[in-house]
Amino acid sequence: MKTSKARNFQKEPMNILEAEIAKTALHATGEFSVLRKLNLEMETGFTGRSVQGSKIGLCLDTETTGLNHAEDKIIELGIVAFEYDPTTAEIIRITDRYNGFEDPGRPLPKEIIEITGITDDMVRGQSLDDQQVNRLANQATVVIAHNAGFDRKFVEARFPVFTTLPWACTVNQIDWQAEKISTRVLEYLLFKFGLFINAHRALDDAEGVLGILLGKLPVSKTPVFKALLDTYEVITSNICAVGAPFDKKDILKQRGYRWNDGSQGACKAWWISVPNVLENDELAWLASEVYSDGKTDRVEISRVNAIDRFSVRER
Repeated sequence: MKTSKARNFQKEPMNILEAEIAKTALHATGEFSVLRKLNLEMETGFTGRSVQGSKIGLCLDTETTGLNHAEDKIIELGIVAFEYDPTTAEIIRITDRYNGFEDPGRPLPKEIIEITGITDDMVRGQSLDDQQVNRLANQATVVIAHNAGFDRKFVEARFPVFTTLPWACTVNQIDWQAEKISTRVLEYLLFKFGLFINAHRALDDAEGVLGILLGKLPVSKTPVFKALLDTYEVITSNICAVGAPFDKKDILKQRGYRWNDGSQGACKAWWISVPNVLENDELAWLASEVYSDGKTDRVEISRVNAIDRFSVRER
């Protein structure tokens, strides 16, 4: 009987077609979930067509020395620029990339080295390219980050050009819960799209954000980028329930309110951000369920647009 020679997988890796066949076969068993490493050059979600009135978006990520934007510094910046159709939300092509290190002027904390793999030797004497970063920012009509409330503060402190741009956030401005996705960590979202990246490096994470934007939401089937474009420019009302009774904290948390300790200059209170058109509804709920006298005159409200949202200017 003739026997076939087994493939030596170390010497003869599968080609793309073979890998896709194997992936499909494994999925069909219902016993396996197969992830593919994100490679934007191989993704099929780009239309590649010429569009009048197309715009440029930036997917951006930072690695920093810590969490405090007032004291910590950027040590790595990654940006992916892409062309898109603002009418259809189709993503056309990648137009540019930037990746750079910057020496923070002090040794990196041990935990940052462990998380990112970035070492003191990698950043020593390095500087981010102001000319390149400013050029990309000046082309853009929107900046997108995964947790923009973190990245924006660091980036604007280092590059003031970003203060005049609208920002969008793939953590907070897409209703992942409605899509039956309970965890918003970037690696987990990519997993839900069948992808993985080398996480906690700036350019890889920025590319990961674009990889998500190229997909469709699992329940509504809406393109992710369209869902983001539909929400990021909506004016929101930040409502602070100043003086809310302590025994109301649980229903406030259930409602989606978060505690602000006042350390960033905002009110020390439970607060929530809602679309501006729902502001009166939220005040009515506070009057009915939180304040025993039915009055909301202590409530503080600030209205926020995409230029200030996620920045130090947001109150």
